[in-house]
Amino acid sequence: MAPLNIGIAGAGIGGLAAAAFLAREGHRVTVFDQFETAGPIGSGLILQETGLTILGELGLRTKAETLGAPIRRLYGRSRPSGRTVLDVRYGALRPGLLGVAIQRPALFTIVHDAALGAGARLVPSTRITAANPKDATLVDAAGALHGPFDFIVDALGVKSVLSSAPMKELPYGALWATLPWPAHSGFHADALEQRYEAASRMAGVMPSGRAAGDAPQTLTYFWSIRADRHDAWRAAPLTHWRDAALSLWPETEPLLTPLKTHAALTFARYRHRTHWPAVSGRMVHLGDSWHAASPQLGQGANMALLDAFALARAVGRKPNVGYALEDYARMRAGHVRLFQLMSYLFTPVYQSDSAVLPWLRDWLAAPVSRIWPGPQVLAAMVSGGLGAPLWKLGLKAAR
Repeated sequence: MAPLNIGIAGAGIGGLAAAAFLAREGHRVTVFDQFETAGPIGSGLILQETGLTILGELGLRTKAETLGAPIRRLYGRSRPSGRTVLDVRYGALRPGLLGVAIQRPALFTIVHDAALGAGARLVPSTRITAANPKDATLVDAAGALHGPFDFIVDALGVKSVLSSAPMKELPYGALWATLPWPAHSGFHADALEQRYEAASRMAGVMPSGRAAGDAPQTLTYFWSIRADRHDAWRAAPLTHWRDAALSLWPETEPLLTPLKTHAALTFARYRHRTHWPAVSGRMVHLGDSWHAASPQLGQGANMALLDAFALARAVGRKPNVGYALEDYARMRAGHVRLFQLMSYLFTPVYQSDSAVLPWLRDWLAAPVSRIWPGPQVLAAMVSGGLGAPLWKLGLKAAR
């Protein structure tokens, strides 16, 4: 296909990865971002083998692995019983398989630099508020028209004004903070650990690598909280929350003691929504603009990276834009449906007010995680391999 003129709304991980892939193939790519300086929003995340493979196609895998921390196990216990309710070992699927936990700013920087290095143009301070899929044009908050393009990409994320709004936000969100890795902490440097009380209280500690090559190691701490109780949390003394957090997980005291104000913790709200169709006219949806979900399965950034590669692959192998966008949706639809369904089913098991679901979880999770094929299925689910998404893109996992 001849070089195209492509407009991308949103400079998140997915939008920038798509820009990098498309620009390096010779297309003219313009990325619009609402902020004066593009930057990431969100906590640490785990790059699964799916996402790492896509970064490898951009020549960024080694950089991500250098900045990140290897994750070989996801482990959680329920209080007060101490029963194991989460035990996923990547190596159960195949030797050498692991995730890489990374700070979102670190991942953003390497993908951002790759997009600019490939020749994509970033237009800051331009908040896209509307689009015309038929003409492939974008409209910003000032009323200015951008385009027409050969096609446009909605990568505005979960709050995208270009895709359908979620019917409702999920009842639970999370407070999170990125903290220095404490000396003699007792936490495992290659595991995401969690503690639960039913499904209404959850705390987690995840290694999250370094912000830069010479920066110290960090971790991400997160605490599950009902969104409608966030205002009450802010109004109460922080010590009230700290006491509750320590009663759930006393070993986190060295992490929580330095937190002196509510501002030290960031509140994240989650939504679940799948926008269909993924393609409308000459507009395509990508990442959370297409498939938003809670972070329970840890797939968000990985799914966006898969979308970005699929879009570039479709454009590269089809004779015109219409066929290419249809091909993109066809390559990704099955995997999106599968993981959206799993996220919808698993989220209330770990974040809800249900009394029955956590009871079933506490009694069934440990046996399932030990008896074949449970360990293999859990590792495949967490690593993003269910549904063979890489195979559908003509790729093969490096691990």
